[in-house]
Formats: sequence, structure tokens, C-alpha cells
Amino acid sequence: MPHRDVPPTKAFAWPEGVQCALSLTFDDAKPSQAALGLPLLDEYGVKATFYILPEAAEPDVEVWRKAVADGHEIGNHTMSHPCSGNTIFMRDNALEDYTLERIAAEIDRAQAAIRDLLGVEPRTFAYTCGHTSVGRGTQLQSYIPLVAERFLAGRGWRELRHNCPEFCDMAHLYGVPVDQEPFEEAKRLIDDARERGGWLILASHHIGPEPEWQMTLETTLRSICEYTQESKNGIWLDTLANVAQYACDQRLGR
Repeated sequence: MPHRDVPPTKAFAWPEGVQCALSLTFDDAKPSQAALGLPLLDEYGVKATFYILPEAAEPDVEVWRKAVADGHEIGNHTMSHPCSGNTIFMRDNALEDYTLERIAAEIDRAQAAIRDLLGVEPRTFAYTCGHTSVGRGTQLQSYIPLVAERFLAGRGWRELRHNCPEFCDMAHLYGVPVDQEPFEEAKRLIDDARERGGWLILASHHIGPEPEWQMTLETTLRSICEYTQESKNGIWLDTLANVAQYACDQRLGR
């Protein structure tokens, strides 16, 4: 259920023994997520969030259906992945040319398509390319309120740090890229969140052996799973929706 305006609180507390939360999120339903990522995560019993494009997920639909059955979260990432026209290959589908009505229809179409394809109703959303507005100049409009009306939470991209669970805007959570990064950088981010009681959301795309563009290293992903499973580290690793629901309940005094 959407939480449009969850008030901040000074009484927030993680579950006993937990010092911070971590959510692993993956965008675009890349083939490597189905072929490499899901088996690796399942090896450790880790549940992650996948923001899929329905058309991209179709070739591996049985894998994605199994992912749903295994407890992974499937989120909404629009139908056609509109981004700023400053990204040249997105020029024909630029958010600068969208209206609020058009982006709302785009999101709702994706919601229906995911429901038909995988039999699940996405509870969270990831902004494509991290962009949160449509139009330009005096006609520029944020579509964060549309996401707040439809989803429990919305995730950004290319932010630099973790979220403060007692205060953050659930409709625009910080998503930190981990593509191409060694485990040492991921560990630095996790430890920083732990020191401050935060919620770190890592965002990935492809998964593979080499640090190529938008490629999360298999070694980094494996090391993250191993590091978070050491109970002494006090890290709660779970889907974005599960952590968001807990944080909302805490802030609403439930």
C-alpha cells in the first residue's frame, strides 16, 4: 500500500542486533541477472529487488517467475525506460517531451504488463536513469508525487550515500551505483551506513567478471553476500520493499 507522506520520527530503531539495512537492487532485467545474478544470490539465500522492463524479461520469463516464487522482489521500471534526451540514444523517448499524464500512463502500463507476465503487483519503483521530472524550463514537473501515489517506495540512482530511515522521503530514496566497483568500495559504503544506522541501497545493472560499463563484478557481489552474513556485522540485507515497509511502520508507530 502506498505511503504518500510518512512523517519523520525520533524514535526509530532497527530490529534487535541490526545496526543498518542494505538492499541490493538491479535494473532493466539484464540477461546476466537471470543467468549469473540470481543463482549467486540464491546460493547465499539473499533476497534482492529487480526493477524489470517487461519486454526485456520475456526471454527469461520462467527464470523470473522462479525468482518471484523464491522471494525476490520485482519492481516497476516503466515500459520503455524513458530518460533525458541528453542521453543520445534516448532522444526519441525523452522525458523532456513527456507530460505527467504520459509518464503516469507509462508506469501504469508497466504495472499491468508485469502483473500479466509474472503474476505479481510491484510495490516499489525505480526512476529510469535516476531522473524524476518531465518537461523542460517553466513546464518542468516532478513526477515523484505520482510515484508516491502508486508505490510504497521509489528509488533514485547515482546518489552518493545511504538513506536516513527515520527521515528519508520514501518516494525518492537514494540509490548508490556499485557497477564497476571493487568490494572495498562497497564495504566502505556499507560500513558508513552501519556507523550511522542508515539504510544503504545499492544499484546494479549487468553482472560479470570484468569492470566494464554498468557491470557489477561477480566477485564484489559474492563478497557483499558473505560480508553481510556475518552476524557480528549487524547488517540486515533484504528487499527494498521489506525494508521500506519496516521503516514506514516504525515511523507510523506500528
